[in-house]
Amino acid sequence: MQREVNIAALVAGVRAGDRAALARAVTLVESSAPRHAAAAEALVAALLPTSGGALRLGISGVPGVGKSTLIDVLGTQLCDGGQRVAVLAIDPSSSVSGGSILGDKTRMDRLAVHPNAFVRPSPARGTLGGVARATRETIILCGAAGYDVVIVETVGVGQSETTVHDMVDVFLLLLLAGGGDELQGIKKGIVELADLLAITKADGDNAPRAAAARNEYAHALQYLGHTPPVLACSASSGAGLDTLWQHIQAHYIAARDDGALGTRRAAQDSAWMQRLIDDGLRMRFASDPAVQAARAAMAAQVAAGTMSPWAAARALLAVHQHAKIS
Repeated sequence: MQREVNIAALVAGVRAGDRAALARAVTLVESSAPRHAAAAEALVAALLPTSGGALRLGISGVPGVGKSTLIDVLGTQLCDGGQRVAVLAIDPSSSVSGGSILGDKTRMDRLAVHPNAFVRPSPARGTLGGVARATRETIILCGAAGYDVVIVETVGVGQSETTVHDMVDVFLLLLLAGGGDELQGIKKGIVELADLLAITKADGDNAPRAAAARNEYAHALQYLGHTPPVLACSASSGAGLDTLWQHIQAHYIAARDDGALGTRRAAQDSAWMQRLIDDGLRMRFASDPAVQAARAAMAAQVAAGTMSPWAAARALLAVHQHAKIS
């Protein structure tokens, strides 16, 4: 027999800042087991009212740009200064096995063991935007646990970063220099979402290239009608990290003080609600016995070319609707 989750004890542990309790809470909301759904919902609902005090920072960039290294150094500096930092490090999942490397915690070797930090690697499991299914709920838990800064590190595979943007207060895009024509390297969609851009690895022989890339990106952004600050920094030498953090804080404080932060979070909550509705509808459809009984046969017809995908989809939706009515 499965032991019931003690929600009251878990809520108390999270609010007390107990990292073990927080880890158990995250495990609960990440669970895909139907028996955990109601408990996870109750847990998040209980903690939601006290979860809004953290600065929510999203960090994205292509693999190799140095996301984990920068978070390790910057996060450790913040923790050494007395702040509490939570990192939700999303690892890519195999499309074949579903497995995940979960190596970010080992790459953040200093931050992961800091008493003021909580580093949680989670598999993306195919979700868009390089985030785990329960990332938004985990942000709520970390905020309720008293963390001052919650950092979401994405896979950075170029999928729908709108998903990340829709759950953070500040969205930082990391870029590399020296990859050829910097103007050609701009991905318009994600750049237009970014609140800040930073050229990484601006040290040693690469420092001049980073400075040049910074200027080129700043110039190119003028043509997009979107001019976020473009900075250069180095996690290895620490150069520019203080300035980067100052810009992150300034953006957050300005948005908080002029009401834009409240507006942004309200819009994010609405998008979250719609996502939950969509997910719920898909789950109900997929778990409908009538749909399951008809789906294999129709999929075979589609594969054989005797039925169009559109006709099959309409037919399965009709089967689901009829099952609900009856």
